[in-house]
Order: sequence, then C-alpha cells, then structure tokens
Amino acid sequence: MTDEDEKKRLLPPEKAREIDHQLRGQLAVATRGVSPVDVAAAVVDWAGHLALSPGKLLSLAESLARNGVELAKITSKAMKPNGEDLPQIVDRRMLSEDWQKWPFNVFAHGHRLAKALAVEATTGVDGVSEDHEQLVSFLANQLVEMASPANVPFTNPEFILTTREERGANLRRGVHNLAEDLRRKRSGELPQGLEEFVVGKDIGITPGKVVYQNRLFELIQYKPQTEEVVSEPVLIVPAWIMKYYILDLSPRNSLVRYLVSQGKTVFIMSWKNPDETDRDLGMHEYLHDGVMTAIDAVSTIVPKRKIHSVGYCLGGTLLSIAAAYMAREGDDRLKTMSLFAAQIDFREAGEITTMLGEGTFTFLEALMRKQGYLTMENMTGAFAALRVSDLVYDPAFQRYMLGKDRSLNDLMAWNEDGTRMPYKMHTEYLRNCYMENNLAEARYEVDGKPVCVGDIKVPTFVLGTVTDHVAPWKSVYKPMRLMNNEMTFTLTTGGHNAGIACGPDHPRRKHRIATRQPGDLYTDPDQWVAQNELVDGSWWPAWNAWLDERSGGRVKPPSTGKAKAGYKPLRDAPGLYVFG
Repeated sequence: MTDEDEKKRLLPPEKAREIDHQLRGQLAVATRGVSPVDVAAAVVDWAGHLALSPGKLLSLAESLARNGVELAKITSKAMKPNGEDLPQIVDRRMLSEDWQKWPFNVFAHGHRLAKALAVEATTGVDGVSEDHEQLVSFLANQLVEMASPANVPFTNPEFILTTREERGANLRRGVHNLAEDLRRKRSGELPQGLEEFVVGKDIGITPGKVVYQNRLFELIQYKPQTEEVVSEPVLIVPAWIMKYYILDLSPRNSLVRYLVSQGKTVFIMSWKNPDETDRDLGMHEYLHDGVMTAIDAVSTIVPKRKIHSVGYCLGGTLLSIAAAYMAREGDDRLKTMSLFAAQIDFREAGEITTMLGEGTFTFLEALMRKQGYLTMENMTGAFAALRVSDLVYDPAFQRYMLGKDRSLNDLMAWNEDGTRMPYKMHTEYLRNCYMENNLAEARYEVDGKPVCVGDIKVPTFVLGTVTDHVAPWKSVYKPMRLMNNEMTFTLTTGGHNAGIACGPDHPRRKHRIATRQPGDLYTDPDQWVAQNELVDGSWWPAWNAWLDERSGGRVKPPSTGKAKAGYKPLRDAPGLYVFG
C-alpha cells in the first residue's frame, strides 16, 4: 500500500492504535494495570498442560489423599490435652498460644497443607512456560492466603476471645475505624496516626538548606556538625518512587544525620512528585537534568574534590547508568559508588516480575498514558500483593475486626507518603530494565550510544537485604559478576526499607561484609554467604569506615551553596518538593 493510499484510509494506523490505547486505559483502571489476557493465557497454558500430564495428576491425587490422612492424624492428636507431636506451625500470624489449641491448630495445619498442595499443583508441569508457571503459582498463593483461617473471624481464636471479652465493643470500634478510613480516603486526607510524624517537625529534621532547584529535584546540603569534615562530599540519589526522607527519618533512624555526625558533607536529591504535566519526562531528563545536574552542583560547591556517590533502589539503577556514562565520557568526578538495594541486572528481579508480562506492560502503559503518571495506589498495591498476608489482610483484620488503633512508627508513616511515576519515564524504565534487561547487556543508550557498567572502575559498595521482595539480594549481588572493579558486598538482615533505615542502635540487625579486588575469581551468592561470618549490629558503621578508608584528609567544612555560581541557599530543609 502506497503512502497516498495510507492517507486516504478512513482509519489510519495511528488512529487505530489510539483507539486501542483508550480501551486498554479504561480496562486498566478497573484491573489496576493487570492484563486479564496475560492471566487467562497463563491459566490456559497451565490447565491445558496439566490435563495432558496423567502422571502429574496421579501424583497430585496421591498428595491430596496423603494430606487428608495427615490432617486426620493431626485432628486426632490435636484433640488430646497437650496436642502432642504436632508439626510446627510456621505462619507468622498463627504462632500465638491460642492457635495451638483445638480446633484452631487443625485450621492452621489445614492451611499449611493447602499451601503446599497449591505449590505442587502449579509448579513442575511439563510444557508450561516459566513466566506462566510463576504467574499461576502467584495467583494460587493469593487465593490460598485469602482463604486463610486467620482472615475468617470465626476460625480466628483472637477474634473470638476478644469479641467475647469485650462483648462486641471491638466490632463497634472496627466499624468506626473503617468509616474513618473511608472518609479520609475520599477527602484526600492522610491515614489516621500520621499526625505524630510530621515532615520537618518529627522526621526529616536534620538541619540543612536547599541550594538548587529545577523542575525535577531540589538539592539539599546539610549543615556540618563537626569542626572538620572528610574532604570528599557525599551525594545521595534516592529513588523517585519514594520520598527522600526515608534516609532522614527520626534522629535515631536518620542515615543523613549519622553521616553528618561522622564528619561527612552530605547532599541529597529531593525529587519532585510528578503530575499530569510531567508525563513526557523520560529517563534522559532524569539522568541529565537530575543526577548529572546534581553532580555539577556538588562539584561547583565543593570544587576540586571527587564525590562519594550513593544510590538507593531505583536511584541506584540511575546512578549506575550515570557512572557508566561518565566512564564512557572520561568524566572522573566520582570517588566511589554505593548502591543500596539497587538492581542492574533484571533477569531475576524478584516476584514483582511475575505480574509484568508483555500484556500487562501494555495495560500499564495505556493506564499511564491516560493519566499521565502511575499512581501511588498502583505501585503500593503491586508491592503489597507480594506479601499480601502481612501487608493487607493482617492490618485490615487488626483494625476492622479487632478494633485496634493503627500503631505507626516513622518508617510506616513514610511508607504512607507515596509518590507518582511519570508516564514516559516509567514506560522507558520498565521496557529497558525489566523487559529487555538492556543495562546489564550493555544495550542501554545514553545520547545515542550504549553504556556499559563494566566500564565503571571506581570502588563500589553494594548492599543487599535478606528479606527484600522488591530487589532480591541475589539480584542485587549481580554487579559482582558484571563489574571488575574493587567491590565490597554487604548483606544485612531486614527488608527493602527496614534493612536500610536501621541505625547503630537497632537491637536486631546483623550483616556480612567482604571486599573483592579486581581480578579475583567470581564467588556465587550461596558460596559467598557460607564464606563470610555474620556480624552483630547495623551495617552503617561498616559503610562509614569504608568511606573513610577511601577518602582524603579532614578539612574545614565548605560553604553552604555558592551564590556567585548560581547555588544560593533558597530555603531550609526539607524544602518544598517533599510536600508535593
């Protein structure tokens, strides 16, 4: 068909695609960005191949019979006074003494057996694609967790005892809590309990000044707390999926305050929370107008000094792109690079990829195209689904069935203060990183040419957290294979956020740490764990010592900003963008 024929068509291809986008956008609002086609394809793939696997079906039938016999034995033993020789209950919500009594221990073990059978039924079916297997297994787990006896009032001993003792007062409080939460959501108010954690008053209070601002971020320079400081400044690049003050929570959990107290000159980027007018901001802008502009500012305010660069989560991925770009261009302004719970290679990027097939990607793209951004609710919903029992069902049961007030700490309060993601940036990020893994494969282009993380030669500190569901530590570990520089890997207890925001006073944190020199042979993650001793305490002091060992001497603190160069102090920290 000629170009002239194309012009004469009543429905040109561009218009047809626009109609498709509009339909997908409408559907995506209802499905929260999940493609029903992806789900249906996965279920059909699994069910069809299972139907053609008589051996697997016989094995499942045998497992079902065995589980029935085991549950009968458990029921018999559970009815005895001591409930002797019962298997251990591992579900965190069913560990109390009340769950060890009949009939609740039977309910708990029935749930345990159902979960095991669901895993067996949805995995190991010959012919099912890996992506479909993961999705079907994930969906089956969601259904089993929904039917947990801990979620059902009359199979939950805590609800029964509480209701009996309080004569239903817990239900009255629960109804009131539900009504209050719905009212606050409709009016756009923050959840109840956040009044105790006000940004700039209770959290995010380390003294500092905003010394630069553009359409993407504010740059905060913190006030020195020591007479002399380490000569090299620290620049922190947080993820724009989160408010920056996760690194400046209450004083005991503030990494920023800790660094400043240890004699560091600290700068941090506070990203603007985008709206529909920012829909066309892409990865190019976040790199050049974001990280590279911040590096220019720090290099001007603290001249002739290299920079200790730090990236957290998505900010670490962007910092890796920036460092590879700088290496390609011969820009040597970085002294070190530290990556916290950040991924470079996304081939095994964790459970979140279960929900990110090609169909769901197109639905998300249509949803963001319609709105101009991805909402906080879409993102938190996806992450909550990874730990639906702990993050959805249990909090709801405690608040609405038991009538308990929400008990928040500084980290939980921060978690309620979410952000949005611009359409173009998030589409490019998902496509380049999660879908095509271009950064790890040296195909990610900056200014029309690919960058390679293997070109990064500065000493690098990489931190993973043991129970991270967003950036699994074995995925975070992959720079140990992709890069050949001096690299220190640290593995700490805790999760994606709690493992980072844990000061030296935290009573339960432990970590492992080891440094690999250029040219050393590769060690796989499991072997690395076996070779390195678990050390008591937070990783903060170990990282601070690592920075000191790779720094120059101590000098007088630099000035706050540099007005003549365009970096005049604009306002006190925490600035304005954090309230957006």
